[in-house]
Amino acid sequence: MKNRTFRAGKLLVIVFLLISVVFPLASLVLNIQMEDVSKVISAPQFIPMLFNSLLATSIATALSVVIAFGLAWCVNRTNIRYKQVFSILFTIPMLIPSISHGMGLVLLLGDNGLITNFLHINIGLYGYLGIIIGSILYSFPVAFLMLTDIFKYEDYTTYEAAQVLGLSKKQQFFTITLPNMKGALISVIFATFTMIFTDYGVPLVVGGKIMTLPVYMYREVIGLLDFSKGAIIGVILLIPAFIAFFMDLKNESSGNSSTITRSFQIQKNKKRDIISYFICILTVFLVSLPILAFVILSFVKQYPIDMSFSLANIKEAFQLGVGMYLKNSLAIALVTSLVGICVIYFTAYITARAKRSFTNAALHLIAMVSLAIPGVVLGLCYVIFFEGSLLYGTIAILILVNTIHFFASPYLMAYNSLKKFNENLEDISACMGISKLKMLFDVYIPCTRATIIEMFSYLFVNCMVTISAVSFLANFRNMPLALLIPQFDSQSLIEATAFISVIILLVNSILKLAVYAVKRYAQTLR
Repeated sequence: MKNRTFRAGKLLVIVFLLISVVFPLASLVLNIQMEDVSKVISAPQFIPMLFNSLLATSIATALSVVIAFGLAWCVNRTNIRYKQVFSILFTIPMLIPSISHGMGLVLLLGDNGLITNFLHINIGLYGYLGIIIGSILYSFPVAFLMLTDIFKYEDYTTYEAAQVLGLSKKQQFFTITLPNMKGALISVIFATFTMIFTDYGVPLVVGGKIMTLPVYMYREVIGLLDFSKGAIIGVILLIPAFIAFFMDLKNESSGNSSTITRSFQIQKNKKRDIISYFICILTVFLVSLPILAFVILSFVKQYPIDMSFSLANIKEAFQLGVGMYLKNSLAIALVTSLVGICVIYFTAYITARAKRSFTNAALHLIAMVSLAIPGVVLGLCYVIFFEGSLLYGTIAILILVNTIHFFASPYLMAYNSLKKFNENLEDISACMGISKLKMLFDVYIPCTRATIIEMFSYLFVNCMVTISAVSFLANFRNMPLALLIPQFDSQSLIEATAFISVIILLVNSILKLAVYAVKRYAQTLR
């Protein structure tokens, strides 16, 4: 009877993923009108937009990965102190929306920016320069986390052998470090490229006359309600995402046969550590500047005319509905996190712990495909597929789209954790008459509490900062707080926009601190 309940649950998950992933994606492709394809591609602005997107994304990706690699090396390959603190501070940009990074640059380096007015130097922010700088701020923390994880799994015995052979540090880097990290580094590059290529938040604010494909798609759908042209651009935006997806699958299938026999031993080197301190402190300072600008502008009377202290802008922001939209964001983030954990964890349990079958392999593939669908494309898929349904226009569809948008990463967390258990546990439990659901609730969930907490944190934070997936689906009543940023920006309410970014940062920081406290408490219960 209990195994029937498990099979029923599995069937519900399959139906859920078909309705929320497969069918909306298919509807996007089917909605394309062939005559519009030639119109979009032959349009005089298409090639320049594609060139703009590829050029800005390529430069920003290269710089972002290099910066992230350098910071990951400083944290993992030197003897500097406060490594964990630096790692946390490097990831602060992840706690605010991408569009806020663009706004932060405008506040600092725009025509009337704080630094521009103080130094009397205008760097010409609007255009390629602004898009590249904003994209680096937005993407390097993700690349840093991925690279830090890779550094942890390097085997030191290879480096010992190289030292015996007399290879210099430079030779060791190019003959051991880079070749060992080649596959993973390619995945990081593609993941970073996809993030930047599909983002419209940064170029919307600082792009100036430089139009990118995501911004064009956003304006066509939101401004002109042209879903066919939006679908064509959406399919184009899917191309690098699916390339990145299949690269990850290839790396995963090829695997890494090496095992760590000895953890990395960091030798003493004062000069290296001093340089690393300088790089880390400089990065934290630069990352903190936009946040400091948000805080300053939240409490000034009128920027840049009257910089005296005032709470008038905060009062105005709440009069414009910030309080209501904050409640919407908290409700969406909380429900998405709770519902998402249940669905995602159970899906991972099915694919990681059940015997290999076609349906389990298909479930795993669909769960992973969500990683390759950019938020702006997924939002358009939902508009086309769910329009006219009971879900459309409700807060429920925002919860659903966020669950799918951020499905893959927490799914992989749970999947990898569940895969670590002995593969014979299910056979043993079946011989003893223990049901799969009992194993799930009595063994797996208690043993993977830390992973579940991290899944909750990931879903909550990303729901608070996202604007891409929900921008096409939200209306006046259910709109999350982050969507007020482009709205206020278009109305030149700079101070209110800065205040919203501060609120989102505070909420996510409080959540992160709470998660840290819960994890510490959970460790004491062991």
